[in-house]
Amino acid sequence: MAKKPEPGMTVALDVGTSRVRALVGQWIPGGLLEILSVSSKPCTGLRRGAVIDIDATVQAISGAVAEAEAMADCEIHSAYVSISGTHIQSLNSNGVVAVRDNEVRRDDVDKVLEAAKAVAVPAKQVLHASPQEFILDGQDGIRDPTGMCGVRLEAKVHIVTGNISAAQNLRRCVEHANLAVDQIILSHVAAAEAVLTEDERELGVCLVDIGAGITDLILYKDGAIRHTASIPVAGYLVTNDIAITLRTPPQHAEELKLRYGSAAPDLVATDESIVVPDLADRPGRQVQHRQLAQIIEPRYEELLDLVFAEAAHADLLKGLTAGIVLTGGGAKMDGVVGLAERRFHFPVRLGTPLQTTGLHEVAQDPGLATIVGLAMVGRRAMEEAATEASKPGAGLFHRVRGWFLGSA
Repeated sequence: MAKKPEPGMTVALDVGTSRVRALVGQWIPGGLLEILSVSSKPCTGLRRGAVIDIDATVQAISGAVAEAEAMADCEIHSAYVSISGTHIQSLNSNGVVAVRDNEVRRDDVDKVLEAAKAVAVPAKQVLHASPQEFILDGQDGIRDPTGMCGVRLEAKVHIVTGNISAAQNLRRCVEHANLAVDQIILSHVAAAEAVLTEDERELGVCLVDIGAGITDLILYKDGAIRHTASIPVAGYLVTNDIAITLRTPPQHAEELKLRYGSAAPDLVATDESIVVPDLADRPGRQVQHRQLAQIIEPRYEELLDLVFAEAAHADLLKGLTAGIVLTGGGAKMDGVVGLAERRFHFPVRLGTPLQTTGLHEVAQDPGLATIVGLAMVGRRAMEEAATEASKPGAGLFHRVRGWFLGSA
């Protein structure tokens, strides 16, 4: 009989465009996440992060959870769930309050954060909010103003919104799979939690998470989120280009991409060839390996140029001292890191999950960054909730982190 999750165990559910992944992790001394199980099931119920078929999504969630339960020998009753999609939008907002009695107290901080969060966006819901800095009587760059003297407190906050219906449909799918939702967490934030270092966040970094249907990017500077966005160009369009150009079914195009794909045609030998399955019952054809790379490279160039334009539009290019970090399944493509360095003229590295142990393949796979990050964000939320309960008033960002959709 399956066991119930033990204290300290975290369950994460990454509901992506092409796959649903479930992870069970156990926190061990040293702050490491021990991966007990990871499962993955194909999903046809989402398109670019939005649910289009509830039954198909529920089936994929149920299958992934059942497999994760069997591997970890436990029962899963709730999970931290990711959300992304083209409906995601972000903005930076300010809030201002008057400080009572010339000393900043906890309720003053809460009020100024709520004031910054009170942004009217039609048919949108706040999915995530995080403070960038506080300003007290004109003094900026303050991380925690509690206990300081002043009369005018201002907060700069980064807010991410999404369609109310998209979040509701995602929650409904999880609940129909007989799971409770601990929190719905922005996938951008989860991936960043898994692969970025504190130094990178302080110096300025752009994380690019290349998925199947969506490419998410999140930019940090001075330890705070400065910009988030979702771009509807990702791995699926690469597969589609291969299918159309080589006249092969999409499933075979995906196999060719994963097995032989490269975003660097110059690194592929000219005398190599691959067999491309044809349509219907026609026999396969011999195609130059370099031709496949020549199909892939332009789509990745387009994607990277869109990322560059997004960062430039947010006026954050000058702040990327730590460069670019690529993660997600699409970042595993051979030659992508080098291509990104040539397009951006910034240092670029491949981001894999940090501070993990257990299943070795997880730590080596950028495609698992989001689900590992979900578990990490979940753990932090549990720790801060415990701190808040035991020490009233402690933990500046407890309430802010509680602005994740689905909490409390």
